[in-house]
Amino acid sequence: MKILGIDPGIATTGFGLIENKGSNLCLLDYGVVTTSPKLSPGERLNKLYTELTLILKKQKPEEVAIEELFFAKNVKTAMMVSQARGVIMLSCMRSRMKEIFEYTPLQVKLALSGYGRAEKPQVLKMVMTLLNLREIPKPDDAADALAIAVCHFNSRISNSYKQT
Repeated sequence: MKILGIDPGIATTGFGLIENKGSNLCLLDYGVVTTSPKLSPGERLNKLYTELTLILKKQKPEEVAIEELFFAKNVKTAMMVSQARGVIMLSCMRSRMKEIFEYTPLQVKLALSGYGRAEKPQVLKMVMTLLNLREIPKPDDAADALAIAVCHFNSRISNSYKQT
């Protein structure tokens, strides 16, 4: 199963694509979609939509997991990230995704490290270990997206055990 993890943002949206082969997770692709602050908010959202749609068309993930916005100190930033999340969800739905799975940062940390208050370096080290990588993917937004994808995979595994 191919899973696309997405770390939403207006300036930088990270994406990470993984696939499970048996009991192993494999890294397929990762990167970021960036937008310039010189563009209008509408132009930035359009660029995000267009580039993410191309990624979805090219990579054909079977499931998508996105980080849930849980709080923000800056209301303006929270509004822009919320708008980016909406555009991301629209792009996924228009690409024929049946469902979008959402995870809070706490859920991602818990799924990867076993501790919901884990520090970012600990979570990124687990991404590296679980995907059998030699180094932590850069930039951080892409690594965060991979963590979200791994979280979703782990969630699917634990839910399948609960259902049987």
